[in-house]
Amino acid sequence: MKRLPFVVTCKPGLKAAGIAALHSIWSDIKAVLTAQGAANVSVWGIGNFLFCYGEYPENFILPAACKASWEKVLSPYLELFAAPGTLPLMYHDIGIVRKDKSLIRHRVFVTRLKEGCAEEYKRRHDALVKARGDLIKEGPESNFTIWNANGYIFGYCELVKAFDHEMTEEEKAATIAWETRQLEIMDWLTDDVDWITGQKHDAIALICR
Repeated sequence: MKRLPFVVTCKPGLKAAGIAALHSIWSDIKAVLTAQGAANVSVWGIGNFLFCYGEYPENFILPAACKASWEKVLSPYLELFAAPGTLPLMYHDIGIVRKDKSLIRHRVFVTRLKEGCAEEYKRRHDALVKARGDLIKEGPESNFTIWNANGYIFGYCELVKAFDHEMTEEEKAATIAWETRQLEIMDWLTDDVDWITGQKHDAIALICR
């Protein structure tokens, strides 16, 4: 199985129309992708970005006729920002993936890297992977990947509900320390750390699944 996220942008003033066009053909898209072995496909929106996540078999090939048909409907409103297979993986913590998605909550987030900070972002997250070693955790994070789309960071994570709890003071302090340090190299587009910074951002929106 391979993860092939990609990102499109809504053309100026056409976000609502673009999402409506996507909704109009979504059942066809899902049917074709499922028949081709794709799974866990979803589209998430923030600002003018649509982050498209999916998990595909290694031999996945989208039928050319379907691609052309979908592009005909969507291209008046949406344009490709980062194509499948072009987004560098910045972090992963796959853990134990729950096939039953009723057991998880989604956390999808977006940030913008400051100029020249992609390497430092990757270095910091590589250190987390190295510290984890070969340990496979039950949770709370599962199926967690972070991608770089032309200087914008898109994260997809499945949080296991069984691990839900009120943050301890120690966890709060660790989160604040990490996120404050990350603000040296990136700015948030979603509202994940508004509780720390006091800023106001929109929450990510589930567009299609």
